Amino acid sequence: MDDGTQVAMLSAAALVNLYRKGEVSPVQAAQAVLNQIEQHNEALNAFCFVDPEETLRQAAASELRYQANSPISGVDGVPVGVKDIFLTAGWPTLRGSKLIDENQEWTEDAPTVAALRRNGAVLAGKTTTPELGWKAITDSPRHGVTRNPWDLDKTPGGSSGGSAVSVAMGMGPLALGTDGGGSIRIPAAFTGISGIKPTYGRVPHWPVSPYGTLAHAGPIARTIEDLALMLQAIAEPDPRDWLALPPEPEVRYLEAIGLLKSPLTIAFSPTLGFAHVDQEVYDAVTAAAEAFEAMGAVVEDVDPPMEDPVDQFHTLWNSGAAHATRQYSAEQRKQMDPALQEIIEDGESYSAVDYVDASTRRGAFAVAMNQFFQDYDLLLTPAVGIPAFKAGEEVPEGWPHRRWTSWAPFAYTFNLTQQPAVSVPCGFTTSGLPIGLQIVGRKYEDVLVLAAAHAFQQAHPEYLRWPPMAGAHSA
Repeated sequence: MDDGTQVAMLSAAALVNLYRKGEVSPVQAAQAVLNQIEQHNEALNAFCFVDPEETLRQAAASELRYQANSPISGVDGVPVGVKDIFLTAGWPTLRGSKLIDENQEWTEDAPTVAALRRNGAVLAGKTTTPELGWKAITDSPRHGVTRNPWDLDKTPGGSSGGSAVSVAMGMGPLALGTDGGGSIRIPAAFTGISGIKPTYGRVPHWPVSPYGTLAHAGPIARTIEDLALMLQAIAEPDPRDWLALPPEPEVRYLEAIGLLKSPLTIAFSPTLGFAHVDQEVYDAVTAAAEAFEAMGAVVEDVDPPMEDPVDQFHTLWNSGAAHATRQYSAEQRKQMDPALQEIIEDGESYSAVDYVDASTRRGAFAVAMNQFFQDYDLLLTPAVGIPAFKAGEEVPEGWPHRRWTSWAPFAYTFNLTQQPAVSVPCGFTTSGLPIGLQIVGRKYEDVLVLAAAHAFQQAHPEYLRWPPMAGAHSA
């Protein structure tokens, strides 16, 4: 196989299989990915930093391991985009902010990046994020607006928008994301790919996020199979995360996703009882729920016991933003995203008692969800209730609210509860924009969530398409 575009469009699992056979090399794959970045990044702004020489050096080292028949892992030689939130030794981590000095020594890897290096993955570059990853769209004062490959006028969502676009466009089959309020699942849904927010602590994360225990780290990929492959690598323990879960040495995610237990009892809640949902999204996720019934699951229409927990989320989230920027003067803050400045001011208005109250109510909500999941194996919802909207805007035109949380309740709700949740493609609007199905599971049951998503994707491969501008020869 020598067509560069075709190589760039291969899944991680397919690449590794071809590496082992000697039919494609890691250097070929890295060069194909770099070519895609060079060709499309100006229009899309998926990457804010690339270092082709270093990427190819890592690929060459991997190639030698395959030639010696000694690959390190299931992601050895696979190109991976790294969200510009994760520290990456040798490369700057600017978090979309003009206030972070690029000219300093960058000597440490975040746990996920360190794990990828240990497992032989090839780092393709740093992907764009909004400033400090604060919102569910991707634009920043430092790096500008990131655009959706399905429609360049539309947002890819965020805050892992650059990572999602990179995967959707063949700029690497895998990417790292963070998810504090939907930042993996929202851009996955908007760009027609997959992403999982694992159970909190499953993937080690350091330095501590300003958003505390809302913020998860996780993989982004086109296929559920590739999510499992990457999760295997990045779920390795790291002593710097004091809240990390114990390792699961017996779990082989790639093998486990093919072993879906049956029959499942699944709750289906297209609105959670309070959320706005576009009709086309409603219809697509309803069809997905029916598909699970066709696969033998018992699916019940039922809303979880909740009211919109957005006030809890805002208190915790905005307080985190205020704490993260406390070292900056009023004059320095003028260089920040104006809307971020607003939520910082809001965060500064909360007292310690307000914060503890929000945390206490969050705990009660999480207990209620734990009890709900005593009766159901999984919960199906939209990943996002609306299709992608205008790039560079926090909310759609004419929307009755100003903040991104108003259109993302399906996402931040499950950051509060720390449950595993995956977004998988389940359809398209009449205008051709992707729609994502969210599958939520009990805490610690990441394997079941992935297995259900994999079963759905295997049954409905028609929802896994390439954006026309990607230049793919086939889906």
